[in-house]
Amino acid sequence: MRLVTYSWLTVVIAVACAAIGWLGLAGWMATVVVLASIAMHVAGNAIGTRMREAADRDRATRPTAFRPASAPLPSSAPTRLERHETLGRLVPVSAGIGATVGGVTGTLMLAMVTQSSPAGAILGGVSSAVIGGLFGFLVASFVEILRSSIRDAIAAERSAAPSGMPGRQ
Repeated sequence: MRLVTYSWLTVVIAVACAAIGWLGLAGWMATVVVLASIAMHVAGNAIGTRMREAADRDRATRPTAFRPASAPLPSSAPTRLERHETLGRLVPVSAGIGATVGGVTGTLMLAMVTQSSPAGAILGGVSSAVIGGLFGFLVASFVEILRSSIRDAIAAERSAAPSGMPGRQ
């Protein structure tokens, strides 16, 4: 490494040590997170570079022993999951309900159970509302996608069944 790199490394370490002295445990945790992020970034960059250099770039020009014949795929109308559509009205309603329930529950629990200050209860309630909204969004999204995929699967099964089969209506 060059001297300039060592100088910048020294400056970064000095600033990190000053932050640790000012912030205590939070500074240590922030330093660990930043250093781990930098280490993972460098490792990912090194792995990606190595994979790019090892890639076989002229594979398409070389003849291969076996090349499967590409049969044309039957064209069909795209299913609902293949199209870009909104998830429906269930998702925002569910996220709103989750945020409301989470916020009210979090505020009441912090105010009554832990006897926290009103500012702490409000801040905790806002945090609980965000978590409740995310949970409501995830549950509603899962239910909506599951419902759509089951509906598409049933429709595909009905259209593929011969007319004499009991699945055809």
